[in-house]
Amino acid sequence: MTNPILYRRRIIPEECILLKDDTILSCDEEHIVTSWHALHPKKDLHHGSSCYFLKEGFKVSKFCDASDGLLYWYCDIVDFDYHPCDNHLIVTDLLADVIIYPDGFVKVVDLDELVTALESRSISLDTLKSSLNRLDRLLNIIYSGNFDMLRRYIIT
Repeated sequence: MTNPILYRRRIIPEECILLKDDTILSCDEEHIVTSWHALHPKKDLHHGSSCYFLKEGFKVSKFCDASDGLLYWYCDIVDFDYHPCDNHLIVTDLLADVIIYPDGFVKVVDLDELVTALESRSISLDTLKSSLNRLDRLLNIIYSGNFDMLRRYIIT
């Protein structure tokens, strides 16, 4: 895969958008590293960088303020759908997320969205199981003190 065109697909709300302003810094069979500016800037969030872990099913992002200070690390549980014919990669957000604050506090969020998506049949039971298994693997990495192995890919 050579620098694919990236799309972000969300289940809640349902949308698929081209990440036209993301810059791919490196790309191989296991990782894609990007830098980006916030699609919808917030009070503090200005820009960041991300690493897509293609074999693991998650994305780790460093969220920064305008002065490049770390706000927090944001980890998305995702699925990847690569289309080689036109070299695009659709990254589907599987709803469960983990936030790691600079002081080390870990917060798991949006698990309720998994239930909502399942009840509305926006996701299958297999997708729910996959999301929870990936979340479990990510949390095991974090709680075992090995998060540095993931964030080392991201430009600091």
